[in-house]
Amino acid sequence: MKNNIEQIRIHGRGGQGVVTAAELIALAAFNDGYESQAFPSFGVERTGAPIQSFARISRQPIITREQIYNPTILIVQDSTLLESVDVFTGCTKDTVVIINSKENKWPELNTRFKNIHFTAATEIAMEIFGKNMVNTVILGAFAKYTGLVSLESLKKAIAEKFKEKGNGIIEKNILAITKDYERSNN
Repeated sequence: MKNNIEQIRIHGRGGQGVVTAAELIALAAFNDGYESQAFPSFGVERTGAPIQSFARISRQPIITREQIYNPTILIVQDSTLLESVDVFTGCTKDTVVIINSKENKWPELNTRFKNIHFTAATEIAMEIFGKNMVNTVILGAFAKYTGLVSLESLKKAIAEKFKEKGNGIIEKNILAITKDYERSNN
């Protein structure tokens, strides 16, 4: 953990569960003994519009609540945003980047970042949910590539967050993050 705090920014589109992803990261981190927070960036977003949410993880109390301008970890749930939004604003060469794409279609990113990863979250979501709902799926890659939260804590966070939706939804989401975790390789 750099500077005792990990700052995570998640980019996606309205309706893709970007806010829920940040909440699940914070809940999983809390389950692993960290201080954590999650919050959205709201405006006049609508379904399909680019949006972002944020999470912070630290062993120390977190005092700030401001937007994350310099993420240590960047998650891009929808790779089409790379062509329309500067999702890399504030990132450094050391930012851990996780992009929902089966393959690297942007080879120039390999020289820009030391720690860039791609995950087939959409493929897994279609297989398990029958729709492109990647917000929980991509968290398997987040756990694998950052090591900040355990897969078990993510499973527990999903069970807590989705308890009102029933065991079927919980089981599918746990299967999805587990598949993404297992398919992600360093």
